[in-house]
Amino acid sequence: MCYNNIMIKFNATAPDGQDDTKNLDLNPAKAAIEELKTDPMAGWLNVPVYPSELEKIKQAAKTINETSEYLVCIGIGGSYLGHKAIIDALGPESKTKVLYAGNNLSEKSLNRVLKEIEGKDFSVNVISKSGTTLEPSLAFETFKQKLKERYKYDDRVRSRIYATTDAKTGALHDEAEENGYTTFVVPDNIGGRYSVLTAVGLLPLAVAGVNIDSLLAGAKKEKTEIQENLAINSNVPAELAPLVYATLRQKYHGKYHDVEVLAVFDPDLQTFEEWWKQLFGESEGKNGKGIFPASVVYTTDLHSLGQYLQDGRRNIMETFLKFPLAGYNKIAETATIAAHKEGRIPVFEIEVENLDAENLGRLVYFFELSCAISAKLQGANPFDQPGVETYKKNIKSML
Repeated sequence: MCYNNIMIKFNATAPDGQDDTKNLDLNPAKAAIEELKTDPMAGWLNVPVYPSELEKIKQAAKTINETSEYLVCIGIGGSYLGHKAIIDALGPESKTKVLYAGNNLSEKSLNRVLKEIEGKDFSVNVISKSGTTLEPSLAFETFKQKLKERYKYDDRVRSRIYATTDAKTGALHDEAEENGYTTFVVPDNIGGRYSVLTAVGLLPLAVAGVNIDSLLAGAKKEKTEIQENLAINSNVPAELAPLVYATLRQKYHGKYHDVEVLAVFDPDLQTFEEWWKQLFGESEGKNGKGIFPASVVYTTDLHSLGQYLQDGRRNIMETFLKFPLAGYNKIAETATIAAHKEGRIPVFEIEVENLDAENLGRLVYFFELSCAISAKLQGANPFDQPGVETYKKNIKSML
């Protein structure tokens, strides 16, 4: 059975090969949406967020494009994965290349970026709500020093630093205010993994040449369509694909399918898979519960993990993210989906009409909403990450 969400199609096949969506109860998912509407961290439900910043973002991107061969984005987790995912998926359309730092503690990784920008004009976008997260803090200090070495004067250095941070408080906010950096807002009501459609993602995306108006328009279309169908109390899964996806994930989870594998047939979508893993992993992995998010890139991984997926433990469900393919790749996709269905894997197919900014905007909103609903159905808070704080506390004590 196919569920059409205008540009997003959703199919589901149960382990026994039957349609397991008949008489699916979507009422708990609808109740979860009502809860989300009053959740103080669900500001991403409304797009665009801070529309007044859009022109400022575009102007800053224009300045960076005119003055810099490179933009170094400093951030970790949701502060970089979302926009990198979209840039990698679409391919850069700008003469300014976006590089990434502060997403690990590897000196080799840092030195590669430093080597690439040596002797080149560059700007820095540091993305951190607090400004105290270890990885980006260390990287920011390094690149501030590099800016001082290349541009000498304080005003020239300041003009090349763009800080995306808290609107009112925090170490980075205070430093930006004291030094006169250009600033953008990390909204108080949106967590990092849900922030790609805010200034966190939109500035790097605009610099890379992504049409951010189309991106936001796609997300808004997805939101509007879902709202309209909820308003008429639709019980037709064709109109409510995110609710169906979230409900089926938890239904299969209850049948001991505790791993979900996201599969793509385009290597350029690998970073999108990393964003998806953070989104679902941090939102659901709590209190000894949760579906473990994993990913594969086919056909490459058919020659490594393919055997396990076909014949291994049947605790796996698989979601195929499908964009238009042709030739051998299309044949391989069709053959793989058929084989994994024969192997009794619950298979979801999320089909997107085209790989462009508008459809990626729709897809981001689709997954964010699906994830938040799924976490609510599990009984988890979709917006906190208490487990992450444990390692941070340990590092601070050791330092």
